Amino acid sequence: MAAHRLSPLKSKVNSAATQRLIRSRYHLAGVADVTNEGVRLRRSYLYVPASSDRMLQKSVTNPSDVIIYDLEDSIAPSARDKKDARDRLTEFLSRICPPHGPDPERIAVRINSTSTPFFEADIAEALRIPSVRTLVLPKVNSVQVLHAVSRAIAARGVREPVHLVASIESARALWDIGEIARWTSTNGVPRGGVLSALLFAAEDYCADTSIIRTTSRQELLYARSKIAAAAKAFRLEAIDMVGSFFFVNTPFLHRLEVCVNYKDLNYLKEECQDGRRLGYTGKQAIHPSQVKVIQSTFVPTSEEIMRAAKIVHLMAQTHAAQRGAVGLDVGDGKGGKEEIDAPMLKQAVKTVELAQAAGLNIPRFD
Repeated sequence: MAAHRLSPLKSKVNSAATQRLIRSRYHLAGVADVTNEGVRLRRSYLYVPASSDRMLQKSVTNPSDVIIYDLEDSIAPSARDKKDARDRLTEFLSRICPPHGPDPERIAVRINSTSTPFFEADIAEALRIPSVRTLVLPKVNSVQVLHAVSRAIAARGVREPVHLVASIESARALWDIGEIARWTSTNGVPRGGVLSALLFAAEDYCADTSIIRTTSRQELLYARSKIAAAAKAFRLEAIDMVGSFFFVNTPFLHRLEVCVNYKDLNYLKEECQDGRRLGYTGKQAIHPSQVKVIQSTFVPTSEEIMRAAKIVHLMAQTHAAQRGAVGLDVGDGKGGKEEIDAPMLKQAVKTVELAQAAGLNIPRFD
């Protein structure tokens, strides 16, 4: 067995038999060929305030998979400040274009919610910028918010599909998560936009529900799990919460309070691993220093890649022999075997696809 580094654009899993097996899709919907052509990495979502020329310019060279230019929380809630931010962002995004700026597929704009007086101007301005193809929508408490956004998009007659990211921030949103996740525009696509992701805004959710944060994150397990499951059910991206850390407020009260600290990268990595185990595909970042940790964590480990490559290879041979399952050596030195069948194969294919898209080492079995 030999291993080599695969080109992120041209490499394929070795073995014609394996490729034929993957192309047959194993009668499992949604399993694509093991090439990275259908996998686009969206691991890190970095917020950049639209009010800062310095931060806007620095975003040009930032490697984050998605850059969210923010018109909402990072901008003071006055009409003047909001307009200044819109104008600044429009000038910036109109001036830069590939190869001198981010690819449009990496650009998103977080607008103000439909309940604010800034919504109409935000969405009108964002949709006038050719490179903006994704909108992050705050406070999506029900499908009515998505319908309102869809009507605003349709009224402007956009030609390219507008991808919508729904931010889940309240108990009401979590209660209606199924309806939100299955939403489709009554105006059609691209006319009315298409929902592409669910995003968990943990701090807003805690404020709405009076949840008390702890370092264990157990109090958010239900919400995070439900959002991830809803996203998977309707083939949406699942974007985990902004990384947090805790500190003791006073030596007398010993009260733990949550704050967002981009410098605590060890805690961030742990939180990323936790989110990935729950099924999230990416995570929000508020500082460039967080991007590398997020991107390196939301990909398969070398052990996971090895196991997945073995499964794909063994199942290719098994299906060629007209069998449906095979035993995988568990490596216990006692000849122990783990039965591998279709569901585990589907997971293995996804692992190999993601690893290949990230340009990671994938074992070759000849």
